[in-house]
Amino acid sequence: MPALFGTVVIAGIVGIVGYASERSGFALNGVLSSILICVGGAFHFYFVQVLFHVGFRSPGMNVTVASIGALAIVPTRYRGSARRDRQEL
Repeated sequence: MPALFGTVVIAGIVGIVGYASERSGFALNGVLSSILICVGGAFHFYFVQVLFHVGFRSPGMNVTVASIGALAIVPTRYRGSARRDRQEL
């Protein structure tokens, strides 16, 4: 159970990457959304690791890779449609 709480804390810290991606223009969701994406990706990877024993040896490395991976996957999925919507305005 302590690993789950550590996962949330480290994912929140990695969520700062979400803030940086918002400021740089990489992600087009809000700052809070980017932080929630990081935390959600960390939760998802934590439970995948518990169920299937897949991942790195270090829980911190698992969280960091999962958070950054989720932050990279989610915004790029909707990037094209968001840019088109913005250009129409």
